[in-house]
Amino acid sequence: MKDIVRILGYVRAYMSSAVLNIVFNLLSIIFNVFSLGMIFPFLGLLFGQQELVTVKPPLELNVDSLLGNFFYQLSSVIAPTGEITPEGQVSGLVFICVLVIVLFFLKNLFRYLALYFMSPIRYGVVRDIREELYAKLLSLPLSYFSERRKGDIISRMTTDILEIEVSIMNSLEVVFKEPLTIAAYLGAMVFMSPELTLFVFILLPISGYLIGIIGKSLKKTSAKGQERIGRIISVIEETLTGIRIIKAFTAEKKTKSKFDEENNSAMKLFIRMLRKRDLSSPMSEFLGIMVMVVIIWFGGQLVLDVENPMDAKLFITYLFFFSQIISPSKSFATAYYNVQKGAASLDRVQVIMAAEEKIVEKPDAVTITSFEKEIEFRNVSFAYDETPTLKNINLIIPKGKTIALIGQSGGGKTTLANMLPRFYDLDEGDLLIDGVSIKDLKLKDLRKLMGIVTQDSILFNDTVSNNIAFGIENPDEEKIMASAKIANAHNFIMELEHGYQTNIGDSGNKLSGGQRQRLSIARAILKNPPILILDEATSSLDSESEKMVQDAIFKLMKDRTSLVIAHRLSTIKSADEIVVIQEGEIVEQGDHESLIALNGAYKKLYDLQTFA
Repeated sequence: MKDIVRILGYVRAYMSSAVLNIVFNLLSIIFNVFSLGMIFPFLGLLFGQQELVTVKPPLELNVDSLLGNFFYQLSSVIAPTGEITPEGQVSGLVFICVLVIVLFFLKNLFRYLALYFMSPIRYGVVRDIREELYAKLLSLPLSYFSERRKGDIISRMTTDILEIEVSIMNSLEVVFKEPLTIAAYLGAMVFMSPELTLFVFILLPISGYLIGIIGKSLKKTSAKGQERIGRIISVIEETLTGIRIIKAFTAEKKTKSKFDEENNSAMKLFIRMLRKRDLSSPMSEFLGIMVMVVIIWFGGQLVLDVENPMDAKLFITYLFFFSQIISPSKSFATAYYNVQKGAASLDRVQVIMAAEEKIVEKPDAVTITSFEKEIEFRNVSFAYDETPTLKNINLIIPKGKTIALIGQSGGGKTTLANMLPRFYDLDEGDLLIDGVSIKDLKLKDLRKLMGIVTQDSILFNDTVSNNIAFGIENPDEEKIMASAKIANAHNFIMELEHGYQTNIGDSGNKLSGGQRQRLSIARAILKNPPILILDEATSSLDSESEKMVQDAIFKLMKDRTSLVIAHRLSTIKSADEIVVIQEGEIVEQGDHESLIALNGAYKKLYDLQTFA
């Protein structure tokens, strides 16, 4: 039930459609009950199996009064003079045929209208869940993604949401409609025979309990199945990313064996899950028939009671009404199982929804539109999973200066740079821009001050123009072209098939490494930020590409404050200050000449690269 309640939280946005769906379902059920309930007594009157009612009984809220008035209206059609005539029977037959057609037309019209207003709920809720989940992913810190498999996150966003759509949303209308149908027939049965209906109220909950036990088991199996799908997608994602290495190391057989193992495990889980779900319909039907047998046994005794017998035709009508409960009960049981199956996916989606947003903007965060003085790292410390990465960092970066970070891999250089745009929040100390803690600034304003160029060029499956103008609303084409020229990218762009409107493929795979990097630099130039973060921007390039990219970087850095991370010391010799970081601590800082003269860690690194 709590799973339905969670879904109802999303349905609130479609309350008007939900109310109309319930209203039209009720009308459809009422017309269905009435049309079926009147056939037996009418035929009994028509063919002389039941006495005519010529005197209209007083109208009261009980079964005898309601049936009496109903029989009186039917009798007046069949025998307007008080006696049945052939003409009256024909008129009555025409009347009942027309009435049944009208009632069933109205029943099906209202049924269609109920489904009509359910459609925007069914697919609107799925859209809202997707939007909320995607927005949540965009708000989560980088640490969240580094701790989880990409394939599992993709699985939750795709297959799990699809499972919610197929299992829960397709069953949602049934979950609301069938209980109303069952309640309507039960209400009519209570009027007919409270004693018999008491048995129904005792036996049906027992059936529901048995169905519930299997439903819980189904939810657990479904959760394992969806987790396994996530692992399969992870293997596929890793295969696509590393296909070149797989082929180079002839690891196709081993990779396929890993995939087959996950795939076979998923197959076994889903077979178990489907078998449990498919048990719902036959089991609910069997339990319904068991209840019907008990009703026949008990009701038969009431009909055969000598002192106070129950009317046989009323008992037959009662059994017919109960038989109409079996089908919606089967549908409800199947829908319940589907909801339980989908609830496992809903739980997996909720794990992301409930993830902690560690990078939180303060309610009273202040706006910043420019960078005027300096950036200051003040006693900054940070740890990944309790493993110290930065230790008591103190560093001042004046406006317009270029500060280079060097040191061995894993020393904390990139982590230090990631503190600036708040990709991670420091554990101790403070980081200030113009004397204001970055935690007191609006995140969007803070990040607008910065341009980032990384070692891996992050490009999107879009046109050259849209990649350069990424994040900028209504970009000017002339400015895009000007940025490309500064980044030494204009010439190769014009040689592409459609120039700036050429699609560069997934991650820019239609371009060379140097071309991708120059597009990244053009993107940063167009943004025109006062602060630059360059993380190994040239380390993966060949000499010719590096020269062109390096020239573009020098143009980009002009008149800007730059934080440069580099392994190749030749690229940062001209920096205003070089900071040597080892094991999360600053061990040396100064310009190139002073550090060489110091004959310490920098001199050792420089000699190693010079010798190489």
